Amino acid sequence: MPDKSFLKEGLIIMAQSRESTNNIWEAHFGAAAIAGYFFIKENQLSAEAVNLIEFQTDLMIKQHSQETVINEEERLDFSHAEDIILKALEETIDELHWVGHNVIYAALSLLALKEAPGYSVLYVSTQIAELVRSFAKTTPGRSWIGYSASDVKKLTLDEKDKIAEINDPYQLSAFVLEELAQFKEIYHAEAHHDLIGHMLTFSHALNILYDLGHNDYFQRGLPSFLKLVKVLRVSREGSGSSTKKLISPVDRYPLIKAARSEYLPIEAVFWKQHFTASDWDFGHVFKFPFSFYNHLNRLTAVPEQAAENFRYILSSD
Repeated sequence: MPDKSFLKEGLIIMAQSRESTNNIWEAHFGAAAIAGYFFIKENQLSAEAVNLIEFQTDLMIKQHSQETVINEEERLDFSHAEDIILKALEETIDELHWVGHNVIYAALSLLALKEAPGYSVLYVSTQIAELVRSFAKTTPGRSWIGYSASDVKKLTLDEKDKIAEINDPYQLSAFVLEELAQFKEIYHAEAHHDLIGHMLTFSHALNILYDLGHNDYFQRGLPSFLKLVKVLRVSREGSGSSTKKLISPVDRYPLIKAARSEYLPIEAVFWKQHFTASDWDFGHVFKFPFSFYNHLNRLTAVPEQAAENFRYILSSD
């Protein structure tokens, strides 16, 4: 079994994110710690790989934890903690906010609390709820190919999108991996490889909510997720120097093709890389593999190109 302290530390980092940095992004590293735990748990890894992942997770936690005393006496049962977080998600799930991070944070925190209910303390639950609630009225995201944020807000789905009905995690995972397989080129850009990675994590978060018994949240979150998919489909049609508009504070044409990772996260050698220099790609070193392999493990057949394209989403040194 992986180290359950990763769940506690991950939850605390998420809970303290807004207090410690006055923004919603430090929570990435808490979510990443939780993802690291479950990536180990859900996949058949060598002892060497497990040790290396735990080493990397522990190192990341130490760099991003705050020395704050938390009242651990105000404990809640899981159902109470879950209710607090879900009520916050209720306020934001019907719109796309920051490419789904409101749903990602809520789902991963609930997954951790379910796994280790002893960490359900009032401070953690209420602060994570406030983190999720703070996404209300925020932008769909800041980096897009072919659209502006206001365009994305107005997007609707229609028959031309040819999206089959999705009713459960199996169908969603199959859909997502098929979408991943369709990319002919993947560019190293927040508006491209990073957005594709969040297609994996947002959909995975919806699956987690379904697994926890919240099919209503799964269904309500799908339209926002599918907006993201619709945008990415448009980005498949261009090139690194496309004439499609690129709206981003960090990306510029010509876009550079993403590097192909020689190693996969299920291999120990992947975790021997020096991820500290990139700050673990803002935690995505853990989050993207957890989501990709969770999707993969739900299916009996996976498009071969999906696994190949995933290599271009991964961070490498």
